Amino acid sequence: MEYKDYYQILGVGKTASQKDIKKAYRKLARQYHPDVNPGDKTSEERFKEINEANEVLSDAEKRQKYDQFGAQWQQYEQTGGQPEDFNWGQWTAQPGGARAYSRTVSPEEYEQIFGQQAGGFSDFFETLFGSQGGRASSFGTRDYQPRPRHGRDSEHTVQITLEEAFHGATRALHWEDGRQIEAKIPRGVHTGSRIRLGRQGEPGAGGGQAGDLYLKIYVTPDATFHREGDDLKVIVLVSLFTFLLGGKAPVSALDKSVKLTIPQGTTNGKVFRLRGLGMPKLNNPDERGDLYATIEAQLPEHLSEAEIKLVEQWRQMRQETDK
Repeated sequence: MEYKDYYQILGVGKTASQKDIKKAYRKLARQYHPDVNPGDKTSEERFKEINEANEVLSDAEKRQKYDQFGAQWQQYEQTGGQPEDFNWGQWTAQPGGARAYSRTVSPEEYEQIFGQQAGGFSDFFETLFGSQGGRASSFGTRDYQPRPRHGRDSEHTVQITLEEAFHGATRALHWEDGRQIEAKIPRGVHTGSRIRLGRQGEPGAGGGQAGDLYLKIYVTPDATFHREGDDLKVIVLVSLFTFLLGGKAPVSALDKSVKLTIPQGTTNGKVFRLRGLGMPKLNNPDERGDLYATIEAQLPEHLSEAEIKLVEQWRQMRQETDK
């Protein structure tokens, strides 16, 4: 049987006060709590050790017995004795003996701080204090009526298109317990937005109210528009003649199409800002970001022989002009 050094587990000295023990325990329990380290078996075992150490050192009677045992064990170990040869009889907890031990933290307070994931005491602990000597076991006595506990908050990722982010959307969510929720997604959300649905999370225990459900939004990339905050960017293809002579070019926003005036001699790649044609702002959907249109020349394809001759003549004229 492995000897447990509870002082070392909590990182305190043997003369530590109850205040020091409580402080060390809370710090370590929060660090290694299963909720903080989901799926981490090492942290889970560490959390159990921390809980067990606190169960002993925070209780005056348990701590006194543990200190007495520890002194004798240290002397025995220094003589080279083996654990299996140690006289455990005088230290083994007698049936019913654990009922006299008191708690330093109420079950309600303990559950509110750390939930119900403690427990699982070692053979060493149960040898000294019995299987009923721990807080996890004594919470289940008939005299104790657990207080209603709020359910935990939960999070669910929802994927939407850019157009849905612009207009707003709804999603029907179905849960394994049969619940169905129609969630409304407001206009202007972006990737990373969190939508809170009150009391739609995990159900509470003992009549406690349910937690909240948070929808985490992911907006899929759009083939036409690139979003930056509340602004949109779009590439508009314009004919070569419009670049050279000036004219109008159609530009489509998410809710309308407008005519963009292209001045004569505009350079390729010029960016035009169209105010108020971007995304609605999440907290004020009546206001919108801007649309930035980058115009790019669209060269004609499949020229006829006559067109090729004209281009050749034009090139010759430009060469003469450049001289």
